[in-house]
Amino acid sequence: MMEIKKIGVVGAGTMGLGIAQVCAGAGYTTILYDISASILEKAEAAIAANLEQGVQRGKLTPADKEATLARITFTGETLQLYADVIIEAVVERLEVKQSIFKELAGINSTSTIFASNTSSISITRMAAAVPHPERVVGMHFFNPAHIMKLVEVVSGAATAHATAHTIAQLAQKLGKTPVMVQDSPGFIVNRVARQFYVESLKLLEEGVADVASIDQLMRASGFKMGPFELMDLIGVDVNYTVTASMFEAFHYDPKFRPSRIQQQKVDAGHLGRKTGKGFYTYDKD
Repeated sequence: MMEIKKIGVVGAGTMGLGIAQVCAGAGYTTILYDISASILEKAEAAIAANLEQGVQRGKLTPADKEATLARITFTGETLQLYADVIIEAVVERLEVKQSIFKELAGINSTSTIFASNTSSISITRMAAAVPHPERVVGMHFFNPAHIMKLVEVVSGAATAHATAHTIAQLAQKLGKTPVMVQDSPGFIVNRVARQFYVESLKLLEEGVADVASIDQLMRASGFKMGPFELMDLIGVDVNYTVTASMFEAFHYDPKFRPSRIQQQKVDAGHLGRKTGKGFYTYDKD
């Protein structure tokens, strides 16, 4: 088993910054990369705010906060992404993820593990375009990554057992609970949860109930959040993209059909909390 000292995270959006925070908080030297300088600035501010909340709640000391921030390098330079493990958390498009890993393969050692935070794209297909595909694995965190404990460790057809085992051990060291999964559309959680969203959207399309009523009923049934609240938190666009990906992966099985209502939200730019409007309206800071 390899010794992991440095971790690179590609993509400084909501998931990427959360993953970087968790890695740095666990003591790893962490590099957070994004092509956008403004997104990197927002990520640095968001991580600092998350850590400050931890201090206020008594879960961290001020020294912990400063030490965690000191372990993170924020960069827009690809050449700085030299690490033992690189985790990508970018847009859910196969060609983009493959392009990132192929480029970084030319910079890094052949022993560097490439882990994808994808929630629906095939690890097997992703690895097929990457030199030494046995070191490509899924490492699927859940939002918010600095709080949610579950991590799906996904093995593609070419993934070496040692690679998956190393990533499972890393997840444990990050304070997470790893679950070993074989490559399949949506893996476990998103495949099961898809109907939570899809059926709720069908109820809305058919006029059975409104957004607030459906959410209220699901909370009353024991769920911490209703489906529309959760879609707004995750990002309506992210949720829609995952549904569309699974619809295609399951050969257009009608039970995974994306909702026209959700597509309209995406087309209008009503993406949830991050834009101030989704299925609900939010105050923007």
